[in-house]
Amino acid sequence: MFPKNFLWGASTAAHQVEGGNTNDWTIWEQANNQRLAGTAIDRLRRQSGYGFSDDHINQFREEIKNPTNYLSGVACDHYHRFKEDIELAKSLGHNAHRFSIEWSRVEPEPGVYDESAIDHYRDVIKELRSRGIEPIVTLWHWTLPVWFSKIGGFESKDSPAIFSKYVEYVVRRLGKDVKYWITLNEPNVYAGSAYFVGLFPPEKRSLYIFWKTLRNLIKSHRLSSGVIKHLSPDAQVGMAHHYILFQATRRDLITSMLIRIADFVWNSYVLNRTMGSCDFLGLNHYFCLRFNLWRQAKIAAPTSDLGWTLLPETIYYSIKSLQKYHKPIIITEHGCADDRDKHRGTFITESLQWLEKAINEGCDVRGYLHWSLLDNFEWDKGFWPRFGLIAVDHKSLRRTVRLSAYTYLKFIQQHDGYTKTPDRC
Repeated sequence: MFPKNFLWGASTAAHQVEGGNTNDWTIWEQANNQRLAGTAIDRLRRQSGYGFSDDHINQFREEIKNPTNYLSGVACDHYHRFKEDIELAKSLGHNAHRFSIEWSRVEPEPGVYDESAIDHYRDVIKELRSRGIEPIVTLWHWTLPVWFSKIGGFESKDSPAIFSKYVEYVVRRLGKDVKYWITLNEPNVYAGSAYFVGLFPPEKRSLYIFWKTLRNLIKSHRLSSGVIKHLSPDAQVGMAHHYILFQATRRDLITSMLIRIADFVWNSYVLNRTMGSCDFLGLNHYFCLRFNLWRQAKIAAPTSDLGWTLLPETIYYSIKSLQKYHKPIIITEHGCADDRDKHRGTFITESLQWLEKAINEGCDVRGYLHWSLLDNFEWDKGFWPRFGLIAVDHKSLRRTVRLSAYTYLKFIQQHDGYTKTPDRC
């Protein structure tokens, strides 16, 4: 059984589900959708390793090659349909929901705040609370106001101060109704994708700018965490970190050293510099990477539509490896792209069994938020990867609950409510 008051739910991100907005990503999409469609298959082969096959390409080729796939447009129209979506989440047994506030809506011009936008997010929070669902609010999930991107975004040395002012505005207006705040989503993924490998806007490739941006994001978290705790001392503040479990398939000095280097660059560098200003660690985990010397090893396991290997046990080993930070953990993202819903139900059940094992061994895990509640706009890949517990027809916007969502509900019903508080791991 899981601890009493365990947080069960799913996650979304504003740009991926809301629609009808203008930020740096929408401008980039409109300028590059033709190019993205033309290069998509080559990019997917490079990014997805061994698991992305010709079968995946054939299944989704028409969508992958369609330029409109790369325009977020109305997305899921969640901005207007949030009550419907929250009601569906409640019907699926969720008692927590992670969502993000779209900075570009709240502060469309520097220092100019849109009260109607903040009122909207207040309504979302009230709707969640009226359904008995705990809101977990992310303050930044990758998209930037256009004016902020024009001055360099998080490349700018002024970015931590600018971001913290936005955070202060939001927390002053919403803080009394929010217990859990997440300052940043996956700063390592954002900095690496936007400034090192050049996949995300502004598509730069510079090791120096990558490290500078990552350091500014870390400073932004620290400063904003202090702002939140000052305004709302009882709030729980965390950061959502994309954690890759690196493993070696052979025991030799070179492989071990490469694993240590990869783990430091991807995981430890950010975590070592942010956990001191966190009340909890938000864990986003999707896969592990196994290496034989400098080569990635092929793993015999089912794969998602994106070619990611589905290994339920890695959530357990990830949690165990993060106990050195002595912070409670909330799984803030974990899931798979699975259009046909072939693997998702089993993957959820088996992953949660491994999560239960970690808790029974004393690990302080306080919630599991599946990615995602809805099929959404998956950044540079567009709409075709479908992560949702709820399928969304992006033409009609019709919602259809997948069978795996009921598998998750069944697990919640069978395991929720254990009254013993686990000892710390």
